[in-house]
Amino acid sequence: MMVLLYPYRDRDLTRVKRSLDSLRKQSDTNFHVVFVDYGSRSSMASEAKELIASYEFAEYRYYHTQYQPWNKSRALNSVIKEMNEGCFFVADVDMIFHSEFIATAISLQQSNRAVYFQVGFLDEAETKLDTSFEDYQIKFTSSEGATGLTMFPVAAVHAIRGFDEFYHFWGAEDTDIHIRLKNNGTEVLFYDKQLLLLHQWHPSYRSKESNKLTQALRLRNIVSLNHEHVKRAEQDKVTIVNPEGWGAPLTANEFDALQNDVAITVEYSNKNTVIDHLLFCELPNLSEEIHTIIIIEDKTEKSLKHQAKKRLGKRVPEFYTMKTVNDMLLLHIISFYRNYAYIYRVLDDGSRLQLTIKRPTKKTS
Repeated sequence: MMVLLYPYRDRDLTRVKRSLDSLRKQSDTNFHVVFVDYGSRSSMASEAKELIASYEFAEYRYYHTQYQPWNKSRALNSVIKEMNEGCFFVADVDMIFHSEFIATAISLQQSNRAVYFQVGFLDEAETKLDTSFEDYQIKFTSSEGATGLTMFPVAAVHAIRGFDEFYHFWGAEDTDIHIRLKNNGTEVLFYDKQLLLLHQWHPSYRSKESNKLTQALRLRNIVSLNHEHVKRAEQDKVTIVNPEGWGAPLTANEFDALQNDVAITVEYSNKNTVIDHLLFCELPNLSEEIHTIIIIEDKTEKSLKHQAKKRLGKRVPEFYTMKTVNDMLLLHIISFYRNYAYIYRVLDDGSRLQLTIKRPTKKTS
């Protein structure tokens, strides 16, 4: 049986429905969908769960990661880790499937080969049409560099410990796993003999990047950082990743504890030295209690007295902007604390940041 994995968070359910409807038209019905909701807000999660329940071939899973950055790798790994054999396909809520997709994909399955598929892209107007696969007018098609829609052999992915969970927000985790599979001796084949997938139009992630601090978590230049990480995977011939564990999202019990069982709460200003000490001295040495760290924007920098001293060349405290503090915190979290239980929020229009975090219990030898 082919397993299709749909990673999801707060996306347009009209596109989801169009994608799943196309699976109802498959000539080969030997497939199953696992729809992984990685922390949608409650109203959207309820609608998604209801929609998925209307498809007999699909199951819905929800993780309490709404106060963590998007991590497609961990969402996928949570399911892949449970699989024992066969192949799975990484789907996308934007895909419309040709009626022969499942049959063709199954015919291409081999134990030591991953296959990724050419995609036809629709423009915004064409996406809104309700027509047959063959009647859509395609704007352009993908080339070998577009690696997102891939069928993988389970055993080969287990051998390299899944997708690299360093990758947060958007970009490069699919290219990375192709590189590491090849490094480990697995063939990766691009299939373009027949167009079997169409991509529905939507705004790109990069169009949402902003220098302003918003409650929707954003990290400036993360796409470029992710692509630098994938370059290193290629240069260093990396195969195995996630040495501290993989496929373990925040659980419901952990989420509840972070909300209700805080033992230590400390407030900080956005003064440079305060933030530097927090990041480089305090966070690495947390005790095992649940800690809440609240960073409050200091108004001193905007005071007339502070501005006057600065103009006169006198020594005054320096402050990071709250956006800079946000980006520094997020970068430390995804680099060093992604396996901790944590929630992170931007509050009060960006004048407060809150990180609640619990270090994993140390294992005794």
